[in-house]
Amino acid sequence: MHLASLPLALLLSTPALAATEAAKPLADETKRSTTADVAVRNQLDALDYQYEVDADGDYKLTFDLDNERSQLAFVISGVEDYGTFRIREVWAPAYRSPGEQLPVEVANRLLEDSQSSKMGGWVKQGNLAVFVVKIAADASSRALDDAIDYVVRAADQMEAELTPGKDEF
Repeated sequence: MHLASLPLALLLSTPALAATEAAKPLADETKRSTTADVAVRNQLDALDYQYEVDADGDYKLTFDLDNERSQLAFVISGVEDYGTFRIREVWAPAYRSPGEQLPVEVANRLLEDSQSSKMGGWVKQGNLAVFVVKIAADASSRALDDAIDYVVRAADQMEAELTPGKDEF
């Protein structure tokens, strides 16, 4: 049974069904590639961005910002597929937790910021808080540029707020 065929009320009222049935389509219908995407390379070159390709095939960019700060960002080569959707992630780290879990006050601040974000939101990856914007895999160069600009600004602002006087990323 495909999750989309179930009424929302049934999903909300049947947590066990939602948990088991929801996992099946995601596992079956989500695919990810890990090689460097040539289309992204062409777009970044056309935008005149400097980058490195990391071991996962993702594009790593470092930006010098006006406020004498810098910010790391990534354009993920792997594309997530779900049904007719093909999504690419653009993300930037902003906070490193001293332990595996984010402190409660930091996690709550990130949730609040996600609510007010025009696009994208905060996720936890290991002990990092990362701002992620998901765009169409075939987004235009201008859309990719906007997504990169947004994650860089959002992540740097949050990093400055959460770790005053520090600039790790």
